Amino acid sequence: MMVKKQKEMKALFLSYNQAHTDSVQALLDKLEVRGFTKWPLTQGRGSVNGEPHYGSHAWPSMNTSLFVVTEEDKARKLLDALRKLDGEAPEQGLKAYMWSVEEAL
Repeated sequence: MMVKKQKEMKALFLSYNQAHTDSVQALLDKLEVRGFTKWPLTQGRGSVNGEPHYGSHAWPSMNTSLFVVTEEDKARKLLDALRKLDGEAPEQGLKAYMWSVEEAL
């Protein structure tokens, strides 16, 4: 049996202020990144500075988190676009992490 070589896949985990939701979705659509898993309400705080996002009276902001697995070229384009988005409003908070996918089903 001949095994077809898969394209290099990358996984990205994103966590961002809900204020970025429409912009992140627009990037996914523009780059044709179709598959993802979304957690619409996540809490957290930045590792360096930035205000916590706890959904509380004192810290009312909340985050949204996304897990994406896609082809390497799309993943790199998405990461570049996210860097630009974060640079436009760094106070909002946006984190993204990328790593290689060894296998997928």
